[in-house]
Amino acid sequence: MTADDLVFKALADATRRFLLDLLFVRDGRTLTELESELEMTRFGVMKHLRVLEAAGLVVARRSGREKLHFLNPVPIRLIHDRWVDKYTERRVSALADLKNQLEEMS
Repeated sequence: MTADDLVFKALADATRRFLLDLLFVRDGRTLTELESELEMTRFGVMKHLRVLEAAGLVVARRSGREKLHFLNPVPIRLIHDRWVDKYTERRVSALADLKNQLEEMS
């Protein structure tokens, strides 16, 4: 499996995207903090974090007895550069601008 495949697999799950959103809001969370935001067992959250770590989207670091989790946005940026920016950035940007203008008018 390539690095891109691992990132796409990790991002395909809503729970994993939610965990990334939590880390975006505040980096350096413990498993207990992340678990408290989900209606899932501790082991379920750990499995999701392992997938995110394997994709390089989350980096874990020990701090004493705690294991802190940090968002690593680089793999997402690499996907963006390869699949979005290269092919469609100008067109997508123009469509986004048009959408915003139309919403402002209504």
